[in-house]
Amino acid sequence: MAVGGNGGKEQRVCFLLKVRPDRMEEYRRRHAEVWPEMLAALRETGWRNYSLFLAPDGLLVGYLETDDFDAALAGMAATEVNARWQAEMAPFFEDLDGRADAGIAPLTEVFHLD
Repeated sequence: MAVGGNGGKEQRVCFLLKVRPDRMEEYRRRHAEVWPEMLAALRETGWRNYSLFLAPDGLLVGYLETDDFDAALAGMAATEVNARWQAEMAPFFEDLDGRADAGIAPLTEVFHLD
């Protein structure tokens, strides 16, 4: 799956991050209580069917669908609520200097069953 111009086709995006082992329980708790304004911003900027999966070792798998991933990221980056959320979430992750959303590197899709 190519990120960017997609010829009008919906993009499926998957990415990996690593949650610090000592922060996993709080990370789960925070995501059970995502701020309503954050949820609204995600929807308004084109994030659909967005899921996060957390493995016992802290590996975080994210998945979403969108019309234009670059535009969805840029839209969120322009919101005040995302800046607050990213500032609060940054300490939860390993190997990141700054915002978690800046560390999203989409994986290449090699198979999809319709």
